[in-house]
Amino acid sequence: RRGAGGVGGARGRATPRPVVMQQTAEVATKEESRPVFPFSAIVGQAEMKLALILNVIDPKIGGVMILGDRGTGKTTTIRALVDLLPEIECVADDSYNSSPTEVENMSDEVRIRMGKEEFPVVMRKVPMIDLPLGATEDRVCGTIDIEKALTQGKKAFEPGLLAKANRGILYVDEVNLLDDHLVDVLLDSAAGGWNTVEREGISIRHPAKFILVGSGNPEEGELRPQLLDRFGMHAMIRTERDPELRVQIVESCQGFADDPQSFRAQFAGDNAEFAQQIVVAQQGLSKVTTPPDLRRKISQICSELNVDGLRGDIVTNRAARAFCAFDGRTEVTDEDVKKVVTLCLRHRLRKDVLDTMDNGDKVMGTYDKVFDA
Repeated sequence: RRGAGGVGGARGRATPRPVVMQQTAEVATKEESRPVFPFSAIVGQAEMKLALILNVIDPKIGGVMILGDRGTGKTTTIRALVDLLPEIECVADDSYNSSPTEVENMSDEVRIRMGKEEFPVVMRKVPMIDLPLGATEDRVCGTIDIEKALTQGKKAFEPGLLAKANRGILYVDEVNLLDDHLVDVLLDSAAGGWNTVEREGISIRHPAKFILVGSGNPEEGELRPQLLDRFGMHAMIRTERDPELRVQIVESCQGFADDPQSFRAQFAGDNAEFAQQIVVAQQGLSKVTTPPDLRRKISQICSELNVDGLRGDIVTNRAARAFCAFDGRTEVTDEDVKKVVTLCLRHRLRKDVLDTMDNGDKVMGTYDKVFDA
């Protein structure tokens, strides 16, 4: 088993299980139409990889905001992580990737049909949806289906990107350049797990449970503090300065470009190990406990840093449990908190233009003060 330090829940089931008819057409093994760079071959960027993995283990952490230099592998890493994840069971004729067995992941339509008819089920890759900067609110949330309205005279809903991202990852590159009202919509859906659309005489609600991942370059503008605070974790990535590592990265990129299939085959074993460790952590998350003394210390850190609200306390507790599960243990320790506290709190600190200390250093200084007391 790979140690959690090296990189950086069981869900409720509905009973009785509906009669499921397995569709084999989409389950058959398919050759990758677009090969993805292997996750285990990515050099460096441990902070970003850890934040993404912890969100996959516990999506309730609330997503990741990744800020850093251009060309540091942000999109490549996210695609590689999605490629690592196992396929999920979906109702074949449902537009929202509804689960055939988990009530909290069913659309209202599937819930109504539940127990009355057989669900045709397919296995699908975990969806990863790219949100383009020019996307409109209609395209993101969904809108009236004009084709059906004109040809059949019916009011019908055409699902948007939030519906496609259900049970997957929604990735927004250059999120700091996206309109604030769209970022609000994304964060509301990610936090609540549902998207409600009221327009043109249509009222519809559908599941929209996804991990929101935003990335951007701070030189091109910053996110408002109110929006930044709603991302669960904040990873800072920087360009590698070690010449040896830079050469290793260049050689890996060249090897993948020359022969993607052979390159992927070299890392198939490591990728399978990572995938298994993530699945085991998801299943064992509900068994992880946090001692009361650790909870008090986490809240003391947030209090001494003057963090507004309680999101910092909640996210740090969740992230520490996810890290503990990823490492194969059932009780959170001081080291688990230390691994995640900077990722969870650095973006929640109030800005002081006269302060030259990095927010990450400030968080770690407060951690040392509280835990060494």
